[in-house]
Amino acid sequence: MKRLILLVQLVALAFLGNAQNKQLTMQDAMLNARTTLAPENLSQIQFIYGTENYVYAKRVNGSPVWMSGNFKDKEEKNFLSLTQLNQKLKSAQLDTLKAMPMIQFNQQSEWIVYLNGSKIALNPVKNTYEVLMDQSLATKENAEAGNAGYVAYLDNFNLFVAKGTDKQQVTNDGSKDIVYASSVHRDEFGISKGIFWSNAGKLLAFYRMDQSMVTDYPIIDWTSRPAKNVNIKYPMAGDKSHQVTVGLYNPETKKTIYLKTGTPVEQYLTNIAWSPDDKYVYIAVLNREQNHMRLNQFDAVTGAFIKTLFEEKDDKYVEPLVPMLFLKNDPSKFIWQSNRDGWNHLYLYNINGKLVKQLTRGPWEVLEVKGFDAKGDQLFYISTEESPVTRNLYALGIKTGKSRRITQDYAVHNVQISTSGNTVVDNYSSPQVPRVIQVFETAAPAKPKVLLTAANPLSAYATESSTVFTIKGKSGDDLFASLYKPVGYDASKKYPVVVYWYGGPHAQLITNSWNAGAGDYWFRYMAERGYVVLTVDVRGSDNRGRAFEQSMFRKAGEVQMEDMMSAVDYLKGLPYVDAANMGLFGWSFGGFATTDFMLTHPGVFKAAVAGGPVINWAFYEIMYTERYMDTPQENPEGYAATYLSSKVDQLKGKLLLIHGQQDPVVVQQHSVDFVKKAVDKGVQVDYMIYPGHEHNVIGKDRAHLYQKVTDYFELYLKKEK
Repeated sequence: MKRLILLVQLVALAFLGNAQNKQLTMQDAMLNARTTLAPENLSQIQFIYGTENYVYAKRVNGSPVWMSGNFKDKEEKNFLSLTQLNQKLKSAQLDTLKAMPMIQFNQQSEWIVYLNGSKIALNPVKNTYEVLMDQSLATKENAEAGNAGYVAYLDNFNLFVAKGTDKQQVTNDGSKDIVYASSVHRDEFGISKGIFWSNAGKLLAFYRMDQSMVTDYPIIDWTSRPAKNVNIKYPMAGDKSHQVTVGLYNPETKKTIYLKTGTPVEQYLTNIAWSPDDKYVYIAVLNREQNHMRLNQFDAVTGAFIKTLFEEKDDKYVEPLVPMLFLKNDPSKFIWQSNRDGWNHLYLYNINGKLVKQLTRGPWEVLEVKGFDAKGDQLFYISTEESPVTRNLYALGIKTGKSRRITQDYAVHNVQISTSGNTVVDNYSSPQVPRVIQVFETAAPAKPKVLLTAANPLSAYATESSTVFTIKGKSGDDLFASLYKPVGYDASKKYPVVVYWYGGPHAQLITNSWNAGAGDYWFRYMAERGYVVLTVDVRGSDNRGRAFEQSMFRKAGEVQMEDMMSAVDYLKGLPYVDAANMGLFGWSFGGFATTDFMLTHPGVFKAAVAGGPVINWAFYEIMYTERYMDTPQENPEGYAATYLSSKVDQLKGKLLLIHGQQDPVVVQQHSVDFVKKAVDKGVQVDYMIYPGHEHNVIGKDRAHLYQKVTDYFELYLKKEK
């Protein structure tokens, strides 16, 4: 019997050992990372409006149920089953459902239910409802409902407003050239939409973009026979830009006016905000040079310009990203976000444009404002005060100007706050902690109630967490980095290296979170295959202050090259690194930086992959390029230095360029130009296209893309056996 027990134990241990040494597949690394190998979560967790109660959806005995609890209750309870919801829907004379729909409990006292394609506000007490957006409108382009029951939407390029059976056509000249109610300025300056309902929902502000003067750019549709050309409007640096105005429509009077935003016509209109009483519209007006911003006030009845509240100027650039936020308990004051002191902070103004005080300050960034407490005395925000790689929630006293940290743990925190501001749901992770969801009171955050501690979804795999650390750059800046050692690391051996980077504005790869940058599982995949994998945020990256980003002004790539050499020096100092077999990989700005480095420092990396690379900044769009490089006419030296095709004969080592064939962001002309110059110079480069994909290769084809990258490094970085 003892021998049998011992045999069973040995078999069990052998099985456990094999289970813990599973290898990630490419399917795991690129697709399952977001599904079956993602850390466990609580579906749709949210607060119920006006309460301290949270809810989330789960399955109980195979049936969908919403569970409810709060910080003080030890036990959770069933809050809403599909049967109970159907009873309410039936009482409201609505169709019943076979599956639980998506529900928002935190928007207002009514439940927002997405019912068979319609958006319904259901009163859970009276079992009555209001149709916010019926199915016929919900499917319309850019459909958005206001608080007065009106819905604005686009149909055949024109703007319409509807309420019940009342359908009003607001514009009649919409076309591919005249674009209404859509995001403008190519989604720069924080712009993500083109429809802005007033607070009461009785007035509509909308963008009108005339792009008839912008050159057509061909994107080929290869799916038809024969292939056909599809023109897009693509304003390249230094060329004519589109012209934007802001219209106001009153559904009751059926009249439209346009705000008198003035000249020159080539300017940027962003950060649109309504005054609390809906009498005024505020717009951040930025010149094309992007170095002078005016926060302007306009009359919502006449469209007349009233005054400039204040101006911001910078010898490099100003980039307003967030609209003004009026105080909850004092409509005569508002909060403005600016990095004027070198870091993004909060400033309190009155409506006359007088600065009352700076609310936050220090060598760290305010990343997001989460809202006020019930009285409006406290403002909640997320910042990097602890570290550039963590995210924490803070509460700021508006009157006192004092803030206090609420979330704990050296991690990245994503939070929701109850209507009162008294309770927080905190969803956080770190490289060692896949996910923890907890609830606590803001007055006593040190005593949380843990709702979920997710198990490590990779516990059965031969992989370990990365380490986050800093590399001292030659400029004196600390460069945050993450490193995976090869699985089965042997200190006596030397290993090939893959370095991944981006290096441009509005992106940060290194955070102290699980699966940071969404490439983490592929990094683990490569470590399983015997690579040292390094990721680094060089100067130009986001959330490190204005000087860190602006260091690349008029000379994109220069500081990035210097910082990458600091990373290379670090790698060469590691005894287990095979410095003769290193690879470099980046996409978009990272593709530009990768190509640039291979030409500027030839021979350092043996092989490189550049995806969707900018090759010539004169081929890139006005809004982004001119912010960081000025125009080609103003900065010919900078553009010449970053025209990578002109340096193709400096290439040593292997370079693979990858491009989505329908890319409307970094158009394929970039990489085609580089390949043409390589052919002219007799330089060998490798090239891969992804038909049907735009700037990013997504879906199932993403696994194909990363297999291509992996195979390239396997081919050139592994020593011959």
